Amino acid sequence: MNPLTRDIADRIQRRLAYLYGDEAVPSLMRRLRMMMGRYGIGLEPVASPGPRWDENESILITYADSISTEGEAPLKTLHSFLNRHAKGAVRTVHLLPFYPWSSDDGFSVVDYRKVDSRYGEWSDIEHLGGDFRLMFDLVLNHCSRRSQWFRDFVVGIAPARDYFLPTDPKLDLSDVVRPRSLPLLTKTATRSGKKWVWTTFSPDQVDLNWQNPDVLFEFFDILFLYLAKGSAILRLDAVAFLWKEIGTNCLHLPQTHEVVKLFRDLLDVVAPGAVLLTETNVPHEENISYFGEGDEAHMVYNFALPPLLLHALLRNDGTHLTEWAAGLPDLPEGQTFFNFTASHDGIGVRPLQGLVDNSERDWLVGEVKKRGGRVSTRSMPDGSDSPYELNITYLDALSDLEDPELGLTRFLCSQAILMSLRGVPAVYIHSLLGTPNDQAGVEATGQNRSINRHQYDLGDLNAVLADGDSVQARVFARMLEWLGRRRNHPAFHPDAPMKVLDLGTGLFAYLRTSADGQEKIACVFNLTPEPVKVKPSDLDSSLSKAGETRDLLSGETIVTGPRKMITLPAYWGRWILAGSR
Repeated sequence: MNPLTRDIADRIQRRLAYLYGDEAVPSLMRRLRMMMGRYGIGLEPVASPGPRWDENESILITYADSISTEGEAPLKTLHSFLNRHAKGAVRTVHLLPFYPWSSDDGFSVVDYRKVDSRYGEWSDIEHLGGDFRLMFDLVLNHCSRRSQWFRDFVVGIAPARDYFLPTDPKLDLSDVVRPRSLPLLTKTATRSGKKWVWTTFSPDQVDLNWQNPDVLFEFFDILFLYLAKGSAILRLDAVAFLWKEIGTNCLHLPQTHEVVKLFRDLLDVVAPGAVLLTETNVPHEENISYFGEGDEAHMVYNFALPPLLLHALLRNDGTHLTEWAAGLPDLPEGQTFFNFTASHDGIGVRPLQGLVDNSERDWLVGEVKKRGGRVSTRSMPDGSDSPYELNITYLDALSDLEDPELGLTRFLCSQAILMSLRGVPAVYIHSLLGTPNDQAGVEATGQNRSINRHQYDLGDLNAVLADGDSVQARVFARMLEWLGRRRNHPAFHPDAPMKVLDLGTGLFAYLRTSADGQEKIACVFNLTPEPVKVKPSDLDSSLSKAGETRDLLSGETIVTGPRKMITLPAYWGRWILAGSR
């Protein structure tokens, strides 16, 4: 056994001992080696395929059936649509849960090892993986009440009879952090009598018992399957709630972090090019704790970005956004942020905690309601409800109630910021398509989140995109253009440094510099409805010299010099090439 192998094996053993006790380690290590052997791998690291990401990386977030047409599996329809429109702009496709499910549009998983027949089959996903990198969800915290696991629990069949968390409802659970305004425990009739099971997110989503190593090994096996099917990024859904200990808040417990590190160690052995991504919709400092000491997640959702950016553009004031961006940590090579403005969920407001005061949060809630949005809440220890997320499309969240054109420009400004920040840009399909609020969807399902989960018929979508004057066609064309333009610029590498500039409350600006220092791109954005002029030298000293350069966003020529000014129209930005090889 070489030193690298010994080091990884020792780390795995230490983590297993911490979670399950020293006595369990020998049998658990034997079990792990046997499982890996079935997949033709051992505890010897395989060769790395190269960097996990570069400046060409971008991610599209989509459901398997966001676009469909009669007579064809939605996965095939999505594949052909993306091949036609998004090749060269999008590298990775995040397929939201495509497994059989019973609620929450996929996140109440019935069977982790199957593809829902309504979407297609594994071969459709593997074919998609031939043209795009893939990202899958590991829904770790809970599974569906309709799963075979839970059915076995109800009737008492091993091993799943011990996969869940029956809990005495008389216990004091008031310290437990709640993400919903729903009961924490749900009564269930079982063969051995009535039991109250832990249901953090909904009565249909039953929490798993991670204190049982059998649950860990189920997910090890699922992880190997997903890697074999082509997943390059593994998203750990709702991972912060994973481990439960009565008397604690059951959030971010040390054991939870240890499980994440254990998955990281395993990837280092079996798929060193794969990426582990944590999804924790919590205050910013708690969220970034999942980077660990460089030994935990490779990538962390940048949850503070969507509400802070929305606040800055609606307030016409980037003070909080600039302060936050300037305080982002310098991450070691191999760790970065997953930057996004919209996703299948709403815009979380918990990440604003400690960044803006509650009065500003409540103002933002009011602005979203004015634009047709909904607000989902969570239960507090005192029994009250507090805003948890804003349910609205990002396009409509940034709409101008009196000037639709100005609102469209403001939305596009937000996306130009997303694509140029340090980290990997991830675009939700309804931002790419400029989808408005789906109020009919909310009425049909009774779920707030349906407002941002519209499902398109391919023919209808093609008709909308063929109308070059429509808002959706204009958004679609611009987004694909910008995603394509940012490629091959090493200053936009996720690891490339970002220096945040303080140019006043109405501007948000930063300088991106390639790792070798040979390329610089000054990114500057006007957050106000009035034109603003900027001195080139305030962006970078190289721009104080007389000459010409390019704005990568528009393709326009920018004249620089000591007496020149750069004009930024209302809610507009520029990616100015400040230095290149």
